[in-house]
Amino acid sequence: MKKEYKTIKEAVGPLMMVECVENVKYYEIVEIKESNGNTRLGRVLEIKDKTAVVQLFESSQGLQLSNSKAKFLGHPLELAVSKDMIGRVFDGMGKPIDGGAEIVAERYDDINGEPINPAARDYPAEFIQTGVSAIDGLNTLVRGQKLPIFSGSGLPHANLAAQIARQAKVRGGNDNFAVVFAAIGITFEEAQFFVEDFKKTGSIERSVLFMNLADAPAVERIATPRMAITCAEYLAYELGMHVLVILTDLTNYAEALREVSAARKEVPGRRGYPGYLYTDLATLYERAGRINGKGGSITQIPILTMPEDDKTHPIPDLTGYITEGQIILSRDLYHKGIEPPIDVLPSLSRLKNKGIGTGKTREDHADTMDQIFSAYARGKEAKELAVVLGEAALSEMDRKYAKFSEAFENEYVSQGYNTDRSIETTLEIGWKLLSILPKSELKRIRPEYIEKYMSES
Repeated sequence: MKKEYKTIKEAVGPLMMVECVENVKYYEIVEIKESNGNTRLGRVLEIKDKTAVVQLFESSQGLQLSNSKAKFLGHPLELAVSKDMIGRVFDGMGKPIDGGAEIVAERYDDINGEPINPAARDYPAEFIQTGVSAIDGLNTLVRGQKLPIFSGSGLPHANLAAQIARQAKVRGGNDNFAVVFAAIGITFEEAQFFVEDFKKTGSIERSVLFMNLADAPAVERIATPRMAITCAEYLAYELGMHVLVILTDLTNYAEALREVSAARKEVPGRRGYPGYLYTDLATLYERAGRINGKGGSITQIPILTMPEDDKTHPIPDLTGYITEGQIILSRDLYHKGIEPPIDVLPSLSRLKNKGIGTGKTREDHADTMDQIFSAYARGKEAKELAVVLGEAALSEMDRKYAKFSEAFENEYVSQGYNTDRSIETTLEIGWKLLSILPKSELKRIRPEYIEKYMSES
């Protein structure tokens, strides 16, 4: 029988203090019983000299301290996991909100989990096809990778997130593939967009959705990505599935961390975020990957909006240190009407070379990738030169590269949010664009590939 404490002494915002406690653990769940029969939940944030600091999952407004009791339940926040979660929609705390029955749990898992032991990690190697050319062709996603998308306020990252969730697949193994999608701190309209898109396209049948709304307490926002990753771990490592986890928007998650840190009167770090932001983000990202001896895998696509489009802001900056690259959305491309507005030059997938080539994508993938990057970079330089000096100052070859650059953005990058391209289609578009340039310029592609694929384009 768990002991009840009547020693609640102070409550400020979502925080309250319970004195004279015994055998209480960090992150333990607390049940607050009010005199009118209402119950509120919280978790232990800190323990010092038999005093526990408890963070409520809602405001402390209206809570009468003298008539309330605190009961420590002896376990952290847990998620009821089961294969029946696939096809369902949950709130940020793991409760069904789709009108369906409660989940009959196979077991209850601690949402805080553990990062994968580096010694147990298996190297990411298999290609995941997203159907988005700018990712598949040039910044390839590999199974077990962590590849974030850096966006800006007002850019269509929600559309791109829904597109990837809808189209992503492990080639040759679709039956064992699932998507866990967590929306953090979004509006009701955004939540409706995601749920309707998943249902309309039928992708809900292989997906698990967690929806945390903007009006929910900060602690729920902190719990939501952990709920999603815990669900993914069960599907991957217990059921042997290949799981793609999409988390949007992690900027809202970091803001919730800052809110809780300020309430605890902690010394702030960069831009007011807690000094442990790096460590905290790592506890999320490092739960992705492949484990030796396990059939399943977790691949992560965290999405975050960069405040003021600043790549040096703490959230994208620290994320870049932990993850294996980044996909960057461009405001300039967005204003040009490019959909999705992926800026391929500053984007990077550090593991792309591990997931391409013969038997994975196609033999010519690596060569054409390098050539397209090079040609697009030179084409952009030529266009910038034309703006300063006028088009007449460009050489004939510079004009061809400028033409390539324009066509690349309009035909390769821009494909809309409903077009699902196979990797073969993406490579064919690449060869078609490279035909704008003389064969003598294709110095990064082996002659036998030019002979084989250029003639087919």
